[in-house]
Amino acid sequence: MGEPRRLEPATVVAEAVRVLDEQGLDAVTLRAVADRLGVRMNTVLWHVKSKARLRELMADALIGEIRFDDLPGPWEPRVRELFHRLRRVLLAHRDGAALVTGTYALEPHVLRFAEELATTLLRGGLAVREASWAVWTSLYVTLGLVQEEQAPSGPRPAALREAVDERRYPALHGILGEFTGTDFAARFDFALTAQLAALREHAHLPPST
Repeated sequence: MGEPRRLEPATVVAEAVRVLDEQGLDAVTLRAVADRLGVRMNTVLWHVKSKARLRELMADALIGEIRFDDLPGPWEPRVRELFHRLRRVLLAHRDGAALVTGTYALEPHVLRFAEELATTLLRGGLAVREASWAVWTSLYVTLGLVQEEQAPSGPRPAALREAVDERRYPALHGILGEFTGTDFAARFDFALTAQLAALREHAHLPPST
């Protein structure tokens, strides 16, 4: 098996993302990527150093697909659109949210996205603490909801309905129909709208349109 004369880290990352899309996050190993590239595993290690590092670079590559053109001007719709674009990118890749959630990628594309969010919030009139916490809160909600959406189908809703006895948990039983709903786009919009409204009220800002 001949090895190519030159192998770039970006080539390794791109191949790893293809493995992710085709087989899921658990299938992304250094050996699997090496086999697909037709090189030895040590060659892949030379470029990405470790499996953890490979996943960081993969997460950054996914975030790098987010575009920053044609964003709304006012802070609130701008933040909303940024998170919608993040959600679309995560959904475009199998286990995309699980990959990003499982890394701490302090890489250019990740930092670029965070910078855009922080700049938008600060220019919108939020204080430093409010802007900082708003970035984290919205990221957690987005990643959590998309990870749930991308999770393999299983008996969770049925198991939950079976576990929630109407006499013992009447309130929870009453909301089960919505609680186990699968309209993730609507749930995402609700969460984002609620967060932005609470943030605006907390910071005493007028509505941004």
